Amino acid sequence: MLEVKAKRQFGAFTLDVAFDAAASGITALFGRSGSGKTLTINALAGLAQPAEGRIAVGGVVLFDSRRGINLPPEKRRLGYVFQDGRLFPHMNVRHNLVYGMKRQADANGIEFDHIVALLGLEAFLERRPRDLSGGEKQRVAIGRALLAAPRLLLMDEPLAALDAARKAEILPYIERLRDELGLPVVYVSHAMDEIVRLADTVVLMSDGRVIAVGSVESVMSRLDLRPMTGRYEAGAVLNTTVESHDENFGLTALAFAGGRLLVPHVEAPVGGRIRVRVRARDVSIALHPPKALSILNAFPGKIIEVGEDDGPQVDLLLDVGTPLWARITRRSYHELGLGVGKSVHALIKAVAIDRHSLGRVSGWRLRQDHGGGI
Repeated sequence: MLEVKAKRQFGAFTLDVAFDAAASGITALFGRSGSGKTLTINALAGLAQPAEGRIAVGGVVLFDSRRGINLPPEKRRLGYVFQDGRLFPHMNVRHNLVYGMKRQADANGIEFDHIVALLGLEAFLERRPRDLSGGEKQRVAIGRALLAAPRLLLMDEPLAALDAARKAEILPYIERLRDELGLPVVYVSHAMDEIVRLADTVVLMSDGRVIAVGSVESVMSRLDLRPMTGRYEAGAVLNTTVESHDENFGLTALAFAGGRLLVPHVEAPVGGRIRVRVRARDVSIALHPPKALSILNAFPGKIIEVGEDDGPQVDLLLDVGTPLWARITRRSYHELGLGVGKSVHALIKAVAIDRHSLGRVSGWRLRQDHGGGI
């Protein structure tokens, strides 16, 4: 297990966090800027010492204020990937990577050639950092951290400084290290698409505290967390399985607890598991089963919760076999006579499910024809 309990005053800001997570997969620290994510990851790394608390990874205690334990950063065996990579400019890629191995005596468990191949660095080994793109620099930084044979990899918003193209370039490599190495990762981000795609566990933070901990699906389905998860991009996350492909019309059918969701063609094997984010703003409501409609996806269900906002929009939490959000106008809400317990049909346009809505693919690569590799 990953055990984190840390409290410290930083000027007017109080960090007071406590959570446990499985020491496997990717645990994402998610929240708005200023929520305390980086302070938390620095406490893990030993770069910021809590006034009180306990931090342990896989049973190894890194910090315990009661027992007087506070391992220095170099003794914690944690890899750290920063936003800017922090490569040595006077070294080529090969020497930057080897530096990580030199700093860890038992690095023999991770092979240099394996990491180079895993991150696609073969063509860059003799280049200097100045000759690399932002995405390439981050791949080298990840490789250097891995070659130090860490027991846990820390990644502090590693894609925040990259444009959309470079971000799309590096995401598959992070998926590969998750799927092939089995190394636990603590991943800091405020980007919803990264969380949905990569995370196994979400630690939602706000104002220096942990608000919720759980699977991506459970945390994102809660209406009460909208102020922290982000209202515009908010929505439900569905666990689906590829059921079939319609080559004639370029569609893929994804089976989930609520039925069968049709989306633009996904290059993935039948039986493959895909996580799908359905944004609340992409879900419409009908009182009766739709007929002669261009929308391909309609799921019967009931309203189980209504948002309490007073604005022109209303968020509804539906039960369609699994939680699903819908965002409609307040006028529609009143004209349709909606409320908790009302039976409705949730309508989802197939084209609303784009490549940024898909995630958690283990062991194989995923692409969408209309959006490129993800």
